Amino acid sequence: MQIDPQNPLPFSAIQHYFPELDEFRLKQLERLVPLYQEWNAQINVISRKDMDHFVERHVLHSLSIARFTKFSPGSRIMDLGTGGGFPAVPLAIYFPEVQFVAVDSIGKKIKVVQEVVNALGITNVEAIHSRAETVKGPFDFVVSRAVADLSELVKWTSHLISRKDNNALPNGLICLKGGDLTEEIKPFRKAAQVYDLSSWYSESFFETKKLVYLPL
Repeated sequence: MQIDPQNPLPFSAIQHYFPELDEFRLKQLERLVPLYQEWNAQINVISRKDMDHFVERHVLHSLSIARFTKFSPGSRIMDLGTGGGFPAVPLAIYFPEVQFVAVDSIGKKIKVVQEVVNALGITNVEAIHSRAETVKGPFDFVVSRAVADLSELVKWTSHLISRKDNNALPNGLICLKGGDLTEEIKPFRKAAQVYDLSSWYSESFFETKKLVYLPL
């Protein structure tokens, strides 16, 4: 798909990259755009520049986890530092039989998540205003987008990971990050797996974006 990098990515890009999505889930994803525009005007949780490129920087970026792995029905996933609901909300639409717990320490962000899932009738997202330390597990995976250093994430969440594996991948952390991660993954270099999102998407935004998987 050839896209003008100066212009917002059209919604059709989601169907291009995820042709397996049915019409109902595509409609839900499409409705995210006006919903976040409406809520962002009231409670600023997404920068104007990112809002202008919402499909690329929020929906596709979140769904890169679905390119990496398919969660089994019944899995329980925590999104730590969810912000306005990313990656939890797009992933919950993609995986309707998976339970997501979206956690953030900032109450106004959690309010937006709750209002968006209510408006779309999404029943597999629980939005919690809390810090990771007080959330009750266990979870199959913890996901996050550029929330903290990998060592910090492990410290905050390792006790929340279930000892019983229900998925093809062993339970652990799946993080969306950017830039040079050499130093950050050094303590985990034998275990951490790093994937370039540019191998899944052709847009320039993804050239420096990575997915890090760390089994715990």
